[in-house]
Amino acid sequence: MRYMTAGESHGPELTAIIEGLPAGLPLSEEEINHELARRQTGYGRGGRMKIEKDRVRITSGIRHGKTIGSPVTLVVENKDWKNWTTVMSVAEVPEKDRSLRRVARPRPGHADLVGGMKYHHRDLRNVLERSSARETTMRVAIGAIAKKILEELDIIVAGHVICLGGIQAEIPGNISIQEIKEISEASE
Repeated sequence: MRYMTAGESHGPELTAIIEGLPAGLPLSEEEINHELARRQTGYGRGGRMKIEKDRVRITSGIRHGKTIGSPVTLVVENKDWKNWTTVMSVAEVPEKDRSLRRVARPRPGHADLVGGMKYHHRDLRNVLERSSARETTMRVAIGAIAKKILEELDIIVAGHVICLGGIQAEIPGNISIQEIKEISEASE
């Protein structure tokens, strides 16, 4: 399985193309949307999460609910794009509009500085648009497909915290993977 993602955080959409999927794999937009909804829960979410309610659209590689062996294309629309059409325009814009939302100071702990140095960008927005948390949307969608392949092989993916800052979680001795998954998905 190989994939490629495209799109910027404030661009019109995020896109992924996945190849190498077996033909006949049952797959629906709703299964992917379930994982995208999980991505948007939890603490520490910014204002962007109030705008974006991620929903995938499958535009190729699936027919009648099953993969057909050709590349699968996924698209997630950025609803906030309407507020960024000038800032993120693909077409030339007047000089006065080029400096809108310009980023000149790198954010600590992000790829802004090294990306700006590597690609010689004076406006770090060119880097941060691809190195933002928003970009993980497509990685989650692709992961949903990978989980579907594993599910077909009777492999269940689940995760939970067993220790945080030296504090051990109390976990019942005979808990199943399915129960761990259900508890994890029910928590926020």
